Amino acid sequence: MRNDFVFVDEQVPGIRWDAKYATWDNFTGRPVDGYLANRIVGTRALCAALEEVREKAASRGFGLLLWDGYRPQRAVDCFLRWSKQPEDGRTKPRHYPNIDRAEMFDKGYVAARSGHSRGGTVDLTLFHLGTGELVPMGGDYDLMDPISHHGATGITHVEAGNRQCLRSIMEACGFNAYDCEWWHYTLSDEPYPDTYFDFPIR
Repeated sequence: MRNDFVFVDEQVPGIRWDAKYATWDNFTGRPVDGYLANRIVGTRALCAALEEVREKAASRGFGLLLWDGYRPQRAVDCFLRWSKQPEDGRTKPRHYPNIDRAEMFDKGYVAARSGHSRGGTVDLTLFHLGTGELVPMGGDYDLMDPISHHGATGITHVEAGNRQCLRSIMEACGFNAYDCEWWHYTLSDEPYPDTYFDFPIR
C-alpha cells in the first residue's frame, strides 16, 4: 500500500465496516476490480478526521459504519464497463429502480473520476452503540434515486433528522457533504486533491 494510506480500522478503534465493493452485495452484483480484501483504506488525514467524528458520534450514542473509503481507479473503470452491459435486472430494484444503468453517471451517482480514488472520501452511516442497530436514514446505501439526496422529500421526520445529525457531525469535523448521496463525505482539506490512485486493496 502507498505511503500515507492505511487501513482505517487500525487507526480509528471501534468503527465497524462492510466494504461493499469487495462483496457480492453492491450495485454491480459482484466483487469489484481492485477490492481484494474487505477492508476500508484511506489517508492518514482521513483517519484523523474520522477519529474526531467517532468521538462526536459516541457522545450522542452513535457509532460509525463505513462502506467505502479509498477506491482504486480500476474499480471506477469497472463501473464504467458494467454500465455499458445489457441490463439483467438483478440489482436494479434495490439500487437504481427509476433510472437506466448509463444514467448513473449523468445524474451524479457514479463518477468516471471519483473523489474516493484520492483517498479523502468516505461513505458511512451511524449505528446505535447500545443495540448495534443501524440508524434509519430513509434509504439504503447506493440507492441511486432522488430520495437519497440531502433534503429529499418522501422520508420521515426521524429519518431526515438522522441524516442531519450525521451531516452536522461530519461538517464539524472538516468534511463536505455531497448533495446526491446522504452517506458520502469528502475532507475539505484533502491531502491529494488532484491525484487519482490505482493501487489495489489487499
